[in-house]
Amino acid sequence: MSALPPFPQSVGQRTLKSAIHCAGIGLHTGRAVRMTLRPGDTDTGIVFMRTDVPEASGLVRARHSAVVDTRLCTVIGNEAGTTIGTIEHLMAAFRAADVDNAIVELDGPEVPIMDGSSAPFVFLVDCAGTADQGVPRRHLRILHPVQVDDGDKSARLIPADGAYFGFEIDFPSRAIGRQTFACTLTAGTFKQSIARARTFGFLNEVETLRKHGLALGGSLDNAIVVDGNRVVNPDGLRFADEFVRHKTLDAIGDLYLSGAPIVGRYVGVKAGHDLNSRLLAALFSTPSAWTWETADTAVTAPLAMLA
Repeated sequence: MSALPPFPQSVGQRTLKSAIHCAGIGLHTGRAVRMTLRPGDTDTGIVFMRTDVPEASGLVRARHSAVVDTRLCTVIGNEAGTTIGTIEHLMAAFRAADVDNAIVELDGPEVPIMDGSSAPFVFLVDCAGTADQGVPRRHLRILHPVQVDDGDKSARLIPADGAYFGFEIDFPSRAIGRQTFACTLTAGTFKQSIARARTFGFLNEVETLRKHGLALGGSLDNAIVVDGNRVVNPDGLRFADEFVRHKTLDAIGDLYLSGAPIVGRYVGVKAGHDLNSRLLAALFSTPSAWTWETADTAVTAPLAMLA
């Protein structure tokens, strides 16, 4: 194997300094939910815990192998049938803040949507603070390109020295149209350019979604609503290209289900949660395309480590 590029700047595992609480409603369930973020032990990763179900069946680990649904959001579950939905905005905030280990307690089946972006979760993490745990962080380095396609949609991971995200969308509505966005992922870039971008939907789809038990908690307070060629929200957009920035946010959160920060370049074209999930599945089914590494090691990990 040729020499690996220089290692990323952050090398120690991190967790929250203290617990912090919030409350809100689920975007799709419409249910009120209380959430507590707590520090996690080293090497535990991000773990969700439902407090409204028996303790033995409440734990769900944030891993790509736990994804059970990708309709409009990412849902993870365990063998007991316990699920946690709409995790991607919180996961993106954890990834941007370099939080490796945390316990997320919820008294319902969905992470609260808050304002439809990651900004409230960034605020919570900032308030709780983060602490180095004195154990090397594990990164997932991309060694060879991996791509999944669905018609004109695609998601791809490419070797690169750093964490890069690029996205392209194209909608017939003139309120959105074709938009592109690219960035190097850092805590500062995420907070300034991505975190405040909100989820979005189309007014003519709301009735159908609600008949299928989705978007029951959606409103102009937690989503951008597009009606034909106009944005319905009275205050308009936070960014001229807020739509593609939010799709980038989603991808950051979805890809953190890899279990570690990815060293490589993600390129999404009209991709969504399903393609992001399929991309991780394709990556881990191709052992030659990736390697685990810390600041002083670079080893290929068996698939059993991803359970």
